[in-house]
Amino acid sequence: MRFSSFVGACALVLGVPALASAQGQKFAYVNSAAILQSAPGRADAEAQFEKDMTSMRASVQKLSDSLNTLQEAYAKEEVSLSPAAKETRLKSLRDKQADYQERVQKMQEQAQAREAELMQPIMDNVRKVLDDLRAEGGFAFIFDVAAGSLIVSADKNLDITDRVVAKLRLAAPRAAPAASKPAGPTSAPAGLNTKKPPTE
Repeated sequence: MRFSSFVGACALVLGVPALASAQGQKFAYVNSAAILQSAPGRADAEAQFEKDMTSMRASVQKLSDSLNTLQEAYAKEEVSLSPAAKETRLKSLRDKQADYQERVQKMQEQAQAREAELMQPIMDNVRKVLDDLRAEGGFAFIFDVAAGSLIVSADKNLDITDRVVAKLRLAAPRAAPAASKPAGPTSAPAGLNTKKPPTE
């Protein structure tokens, strides 16, 4: 699953101009990719997402098969069709292709929304842990070295990734119910299991 939204939501990034006035302040950094890899609930969220995607992929495959059948039938009959009949069939095929592309795009949007829904409780937990550790450690900023930041070298003693992961694991028993909630009742409204391809 993608983690790009985590970087924007959870990393506290310091702009270059502010470095000049940052003397005396404490800094730390994390590796958001490593945090996500170990975040409690991530494996369950991925499993639920893949389960939902199985249904969506089946729907896409049915749409594709239906379109391919129409195209193959046209290819076989093309030589025997009149010019007017050819134009009619081609227009029908173009309409079907446009409908297919529109439906696939909608399903992709639903997949992205579902992924974000499943990941949100995990993201919230990570953000809370980062905020708590920043306050506890008296850090002015926490950088994310996995976010393509401008940091090219850093003291490894400032890396608090392991502390974030440890605190996430300690909080896991309380966070688990919230993380599992979207996987149940909200799986149907996401629309991934209710899409039906057009019948020919």
